[in-house]
Amino acid sequence: MALQVVSKVEVPELVEKRRGQILKAAIELYGRQGYHVTTIREVAHRAKVSVGLIYQYVADKEDVLFLALVEVLDSYLREIPLALEGLTDPMERFCAAVHAYGRVIDARIDATLLVYRETKSLGRPRRELLKAREIQSNQLISDAIEACVRAGLFDAVDVEMLTYMIVMFCHAWALKSWRFRGRLTIDAYLDRGLKLMLEPVVTPSGRRGFLAVASRPAAAPGPATKARKPRRPA
Repeated sequence: MALQVVSKVEVPELVEKRRGQILKAAIELYGRQGYHVTTIREVAHRAKVSVGLIYQYVADKEDVLFLALVEVLDSYLREIPLALEGLTDPMERFCAAVHAYGRVIDARIDATLLVYRETKSLGRPRRELLKAREIQSNQLISDAIEACVRAGLFDAVDVEMLTYMIVMFCHAWALKSWRFRGRLTIDAYLDRGLKLMLEPVVTPSGRRGFLAVASRPAAAPGPATKARKPRRPA
């Protein structure tokens, strides 16, 4: 099984466009009726392309699933560094990293749910690649936590444990969106959750810094995220 998805088309812009069209249809169908029962023919019909065209860009249905799951993880690696550009204050960088992570999920709720439901449907080598991508994206959050510890904004903390607490809380926006999405913006949800999670580890100066950052209007979302309403204070 190939770890990478090979396209018969060699024009990068066309590959990106067509795969995006195919993935959008596939994610919707996989989420609604399940990966295993969804056929390539159904994906083609939903994407308004021919079955033959799909096979110009992927080899099989698993390729489509793999691309959908990789896109979520790669979005963290694109969006978080963009959100950190020009920021030097450790608390501001930490909050920006978490909000960028959460906005990726907000823009890709269906794909995030697929990560939970269907990663097991991939072959082992591809599952291992996804795990490596997850560790790489989580490290961006860990780096921000470590910077806050060095700056005296957080007490000494189990960095990996706090990282995964934050990551799982962000994922809960997708897992429990039926409850939260109609009541809060993604930014208000993240600020309220961070306020609870940081209470045991934040120092007095860190608390002041967090409250100052959380009270500001939300930054403009990156290119891969949807526009949101202004953030409400936590």
